[in-house]
Amino acid sequence: MPRFFFARDTHADRLTRAWAGLIALSLASALLTLVPVEPRLVGGGILLLALFKARIILARYLDLECSPAWLRGFTLVLSTFAALIFALYLV
Repeated sequence: MPRFFFARDTHADRLTRAWAGLIALSLASALLTLVPVEPRLVGGGILLLALFKARIILARYLDLECSPAWLRGFTLVLSTFAALIFALYLV
């Protein structure tokens, strides 16, 4: 029976997928600016996409997916900070 080496999930493959996800989220942020909607919605969408990008960086590049408590803590702090920034943006 032949062994399929591409079936294994290596650390490099996960980093490559994380990088592709970051590129996709960056592209989505750029395309969001072209949508003819209210600027407050665009700002909120871009901030939300930035929060997703930060979570990918924390989980994959800093390898916090192996430590769920730390990942949850950082996500809570970042989410609170993003909510504060969005509230100040709306004022």
